[in-house]
Amino acid sequence: MNLEFNTNLAHGYRSNSQIARLLTENWVLNNSYCPSCGDLPLIEFENNRPVADFYCKKCSEEFELKSKSGKLSNTITDGAYSRMIERINSENNPNFFFLTYTKDWTVNDFLIIPKQFFTPEIIIKRPPLAETARRAGWVGCNIDISKVVEVGKVFLVKNAQTINQEIVKETFNKTLFLRTKSKDAKGWILDIMSCVDLIKKDNFTLDEIYKFEQKLKSKYPNNNFIKDKIRQQLQLLRDRGIIEFVGRGQYRKNLR
Repeated sequence: MNLEFNTNLAHGYRSNSQIARLLTENWVLNNSYCPSCGDLPLIEFENNRPVADFYCKKCSEEFELKSKSGKLSNTITDGAYSRMIERINSENNPNFFFLTYTKDWTVNDFLIIPKQFFTPEIIIKRPPLAETARRAGWVGCNIDISKVVEVGKVFLVKNAQTINQEIVKETFNKTLFLRTKSKDAKGWILDIMSCVDLIKKDNFTLDEIYKFEQKLKSKYPNNNFIKDKIRQQLQLLRDRGIIEFVGRGQYRKNLR
């Protein structure tokens, strides 16, 4: 994977935003692959398509690209808030590529967040534009990727280092089962994943997860069997290879 952009394409352009979009999209077309099946190249949709930028001709996964200069941050600027929420709740929302690049037009980070991890909680509404603005009252949004669990951040390039393609495919496909879950079931799984992430070590115990009981109770006040639900979700994550059961209430995060 060549981490340098083809800057020759920028000749004749003056707008920084146009140059960035041209170079980043061209880089994805010429260097990326489908994180689900590994097929390449990705195919670019026609311009100004409202839902996605690229798709895989083999497995039909769709992708939208967001890019920015500098280091990867927790907050990614997006478009209209209402449209984003509508897309999250639809059946054809795309996966999101996030690409960051240096001032010398080389890739810093390139990751995908699969669409099953996009929930209203990670979409932050921005204040409406002032009455003096050309689009007065328009409400945009930011994507807060700090609220996405770690297994939902699949890096193809991290800190200018290319990640092995087989690891990318394994990580991406490991959580596809979430797409088949109901909203409530997926919510529980993501909440337990988040609790696991909050334990800042690779090995953890059931008792450490139980410490989140009150937090979960406040979110699910009608559930009187929180500990049972915790154990159920941990078993599901174990069966899916996201965590490993070591024994006697001991677990290990599967970092791949």
